[in-house]
Amino acid sequence: MKKTYYLFNPGHLQRKDNTLKFTPIEEDKNGVAAKEGTPRYIPVEGISDFFVFGSLHANSSLYNFLGQNDIAVHFFDYYENYTGSFMPKDFLLSGRMLLAQTSHYQDKKKRIVIAQKFVEGAAYNMLKNLQYYNRRGKDMESLIELINKYLKSIPQAAAVDELMGIEGNIRQTYYEAFNLILNDFEMGNRTKQPPQNEVNALISFGNMMCYSSCLRAIHQTQLNPTVSYLHTPGERRYSLALDIAEIFKPIIVDRVIFKVLNKKEIQEKHFDHRLNKCILNETGKKIFVKEMDERLGETIQHRSLKRKVSYKHLIRLECYKLAKHLLNMEEYKPFKMYW
Repeated sequence: MKKTYYLFNPGHLQRKDNTLKFTPIEEDKNGVAAKEGTPRYIPVEGISDFFVFGSLHANSSLYNFLGQNDIAVHFFDYYENYTGSFMPKDFLLSGRMLLAQTSHYQDKKKRIVIAQKFVEGAAYNMLKNLQYYNRRGKDMESLIELINKYLKSIPQAAAVDELMGIEGNIRQTYYEAFNLILNDFEMGNRTKQPPQNEVNALISFGNMMCYSSCLRAIHQTQLNPTVSYLHTPGERRYSLALDIAEIFKPIIVDRVIFKVLNKKEIQEKHFDHRLNKCILNETGKKIFVKEMDERLGETIQHRSLKRKVSYKHLIRLECYKLAKHLLNMEEYKPFKMYW
């Protein structure tokens, strides 16, 4: 089974026959390369993609090799912001699918139906999180009731802007529960660019990792990642990945956040406060990424397929379901937690 590899340190990535060689570069306190570390060899057939958190030195022949082997590379800057991806050639391109996606976007009635499904799935999975902690002694009743009220108004939304307003109210209510769920940290207001405290830093970092995973899953289908339905398509962003990520953020990202903070796997010492922002330090990133990777690898018994499926594969299955809806083969139903 192919794995995701995470590169935290600056270094050189080179091809060595059918193996990739990553040589970390140790820097001095001024960020100047001082010496090379111990090389790490990775068999190419075992790689699905790379998440790069440090500067990466590679040449065009290396990227040609990655493309030939269907390996994606996702880049993040020092402040944990997603900056872009190298994606292999779109060998699954389909003119029929592109026309279907565009047609459903341009038809307001068809677009709102899909957008409603994304918000419905996201809200349902948020509720599942609140119900989980409500059963464990955290008083979530008033928040659950309010989100259920918003949930009932989703089918009445006649425009995407109205729907986005409902989604915003649901998420704001949901985030109010974080202070009840978390033991030693407070979320406060949701702050993004930049995050102002530890909880917001984890949400932003985790959401960007989820977005990257959704983008990769889309790329492995015939869907075009720039044509979306809830988020308005724009320049220089893969907005369909934002749509699909809404469904999976509560059950992947948020569950990891609750775990690492309440089990004290990540503590105050794992954050850096500088330049009016809060970010994970290198040790904190490694802990969080490890937990995210384990969560994506966890399996559930799929009701329809009658077999165990990982969360990572669930994202791709979501893309397939959407594709069938766009081709008028099967009505799209968002993934909802059923346990």
